[in-house]
Order: sequence, then C-alpha cells, then structure tokens
Amino acid sequence: MNTTKTPSSIAANKKLVNAWAAALSANDTGALLRLYAEDIHITTMGHTLISGTYGPEQVKAFVHSVLDVFPKGLNMQIHSMTAEEDRVCVEATATGTHVSGVYYEQDYHFVFRICDGRIRRLTEYLDTEVVTDVICAGKRPQTGA
Repeated sequence: MNTTKTPSSIAANKKLVNAWAAALSANDTGALLRLYAEDIHITTMGHTLISGTYGPEQVKAFVHSVLDVFPKGLNMQIHSMTAEEDRVCVEATATGTHVSGVYYEQDYHFVFRICDGRIRRLTEYLDTEVVTDVICAGKRPQTGA
C-alpha cells in the first residue's frame, strides 16, 4: 500500500469513508461493494459468531446478510475521524431495528486502509455483547473445552 499521502489524498480518503457510512445507512449494498477494493478483507474483532477475517467473496455475502437483518437500514453516525497516510480511523455509533424487532445500538471504532481510492482493509472494534445479544440472538461460538 502507498503510505505517502498528500493532504488532498487524505481528504479523498475521508470522503470515501463518509460515502461508506452513507451507503451503509441507505442500506445500499451495491454502493458498499463498489467502495471496496477487489482484494478487500474485513476483520470483526472479538469472539462472536460473526467475528473473524473475511476475504472478497465472504465480504460480498456478508454485506448482503448484515444489511438483510436490518431491513430499514443501519444508521451509521460518525462522531470523529482521523486520517494519515493510507489510514482513516473512525469513532461511530450504529443504530437500527433488527429483523427480530430488537433495537440495535452499537459503538464502533473502525480502522480503514485505503488503496487507489478504495477500501482495501477494514477492521471493526465493537461491543461483542451487543453483537451476541442482538445479531446472534444470544448464541455464542462453541468452545473447544
């Protein structure tokens, strides 16, 4: 990845991340997928049923499945954004109603890595208990014990 960034490219990276949040809030899977690089990898931290690192094919399926469980959209509100080199870091809150009728409110810290005007890597840090309670309906991964 190119690590030398001019102020204009940093501004472009921030604009890209804002477009990502807008597409997510609009429940627009097509727009989201167009923002991702062909070799996108997304990592969801923690130990939940949805935690892990996902490659390009998995991301395509994952984007559709996540937005399907929030049929009225997932409102992503960015609180702060910091960018340098090829990274954009975001503090945000997402809210929405899950298909089960349960209200979802999640605080996130995202780290985006941008390459050639597209999101190449995305790491999300979040409250795993909220994920387990709402998205995973209380189910947890099986342990090896």
